[in-house]
Formats: sequence, C-alpha cells, structure tokens
Amino acid sequence: MKPFNNRLLFTSVLTSLFTTFAHSQFQPDPTRYEASIERFENGDLLSPYPSNAILLVGSSSIGFWNNDAPADLAPLNVISRGFGGSVMNDVLHYYERVVLKYAPRAIVLYEGDNDLAWGLSPATILNQLASLIANLDRDLPNTRLYLLDIKPSISRSHLWILAQEVNNGFASIAKADPNVFHINVAAFLLDDNGNIRRDIYRSDDLHLNAAGYDI
Repeated sequence: MKPFNNRLLFTSVLTSLFTTFAHSQFQPDPTRYEASIERFENGDLLSPYPSNAILLVGSSSIGFWNNDAPADLAPLNVISRGFGGSVMNDVLHYYERVVLKYAPRAIVLYEGDNDLAWGLSPATILNQLASLIANLDRDLPNTRLYLLDIKPSISRSHLWILAQEVNNGFASIAKADPNVFHINVAAFLLDDNGNIRRDIYRSDDLHLNAAGYDI
C-alpha cells in the first residue's frame, strides 16, 4: 500500500478551498512574457546552467537581482530567472520552462506583489501556490521551496493589509509542509514602529535599492 501523503492531501484541500475565488478573477495573459522566457532559453544554450542548483524565480524583485545574485550568494550555485511584472499564474504557465527543466535542489520564489496590484485576491494567490506545490510534489518531490514575503513598499502601501494576509498564508503552508519554508523578509523592511522604511527603496518607491537587497 502506498504511504499516506500529508503534503499532497494538504495541497488538494487548499486547492479545493480556493478554486471558487480563483475562477472568478481576471488573470493577466502569461504569453506577454514569451520573449523573456525565450531569452532565458537562448542564454541556456550559450552558457549551460549548473545542475542541482538553487533557482531564484519570480517577479521584478527577483528580476532586478538576476545579474548580482550569483555573486551575492556565492559559493552557492544559483540560477536567476526573475521576469519583472510577473504573477503567480505566470510561473505556473511557464513551469516546465523556468522551473522543471532546471531540476533545482531548492527554489526561492517571490510572487504575490503584482498579483495584488492586478486586483487578484489573497485566496487566488494561495490557490495558485497550492497548484505549484502540487506540481513539485509530482515532479520534484525532494526540492525545497522557499517563499519570500511580499515586501512592504511605499507605492503599494494601500495593499499592505492584503499582502500581510498572503504572507500569513505562506507561513501556514510552510508550517504544514516540511518541504516549504517561509522567509519573513517583511519584518526587516519595516522600522521599529512597524512603518515602511523609506531609505531602502529606489526612486519609484516600489523596488528595493542596494541597501534593501543587502537585507
């Protein structure tokens, strides 16, 4: 008899719970990133990617780190695959081309920020994350997933309450799944009074500057 899989049951229940919300919301067209994904693929042909590496994937908070991450995280072997503006559904859409093909030993994921800006609900984001975890259970059962908090930012401060709801969802998923880890980055991007720090963002008040990435 096959052993009972608590992780698979959890993701199945979570998916069922949030499906109604997910279907009722507009999703941006993932094919808008086809050219970006092709650039990654062309780069892989020119410079073979390391095996058993750590994959960094997600939106612009990863994208702005693409060039510096290998040096910042050395001697770890990393593959940087951030494509700016992306949402969780984009990672799902390109799963085989930006996740599965690399067979990483670990994944660091940053999504949810743009999802909220598009008007997608926390329930939708967590539902799609459950789908991603189900894919990993099936294809890469030994791969660890590290979920970075949605960061607080000045330009999206009006979404911070929703972002905290998503971050709490990340924490709950990680607590229930031994292969998922929640990285509470947000706590270090706020001052002692719980306010958003203004000194760690670029002039757009959205993306981190060098000091923010150091954190």
